[in-house]
Amino acid sequence: MARALYQSDLHSLKLLSRGKVRDNYAVGDDRLLIVTSDRLSAFDVVMNEPIPDKGRVLNQMALFWFDRLADVVPNHLTGIAPESVVAPDEVAQVAGRSMVVKRLKPILVEAVVRGYLIGSGWKDYRATGAVCGIALPKGLRMAEKLPEPIFTPAAKAEMGEHDENITFDAMVATVGAPLAERIRTVSLELYRRASEYAATRGIIIADTKFEFGLDDAGTLQLMDEVLTADSSRFWPADSYRVGESPPSFDKQYVRDYLETLTGWGKRPPAPPLPPEVVERTAAKYREALERLTGRTLG
Repeated sequence: MARALYQSDLHSLKLLSRGKVRDNYAVGDDRLLIVTSDRLSAFDVVMNEPIPDKGRVLNQMALFWFDRLADVVPNHLTGIAPESVVAPDEVAQVAGRSMVVKRLKPILVEAVVRGYLIGSGWKDYRATGAVCGIALPKGLRMAEKLPEPIFTPAAKAEMGEHDENITFDAMVATVGAPLAERIRTVSLELYRRASEYAATRGIIIADTKFEFGLDDAGTLQLMDEVLTADSSRFWPADSYRVGESPPSFDKQYVRDYLETLTGWGKRPPAPPLPPEVVERTAAKYREALERLTGRTLG
């Protein structure tokens, strides 16, 4: 197991931003180096303990999907080796957990696709009979497969805040009808292709979120992460039961532990995570990569 990286510290490149998990550096004027750390956020709060190997798992998973789905929509990858854009003494910080990408104009709407009724979608359905304004049949149960996958966009929030589910009409008002419709079509096709593949590996993709940007020519490009255990709900097909919240290959183990704590209001500062929770979560991420791709961490 490689040493965990809680935060990168590169001096050879200009730091542009730190997200909950990723650190972004400028590579010239038209590219970025994205370093995926081992930080973990739960309930939009970044935990104090890194999850060993998490960043490398997420990076390799995203690269797998970018390659597999490249014929659906262009993506932000450049093919430049991350090790080639940093100083020699910084290579260990980026190896296996980074990518050099095009600098795009981000579209500030998350493209969420749901194939199953869970999470905020389940809460919305119970309250209104719909999810993000999309009416669904009556009598659906928790974790039930939807008749067809649905596109439910979300407005991106500031760091530490929850993204807000919005209707498709609200997305149209934000980005315009042609772009909104293109994103919806592409997102549903990405989900369909990924779900069909994952099923052959014994995994259900319950839902996922995509992020897109535009290049200087106005071409839509898939960016950020794609179909990782952080941006998706992966369920083992062999333990899936309608009416139950299935176990998942992600940070759910941390969420479940945090839900047992009394006196923590799901706001910073984060409570400490016991070593066994950290280790179990790390194992879940590694298992997700191995089951989905057939590859182990290099």
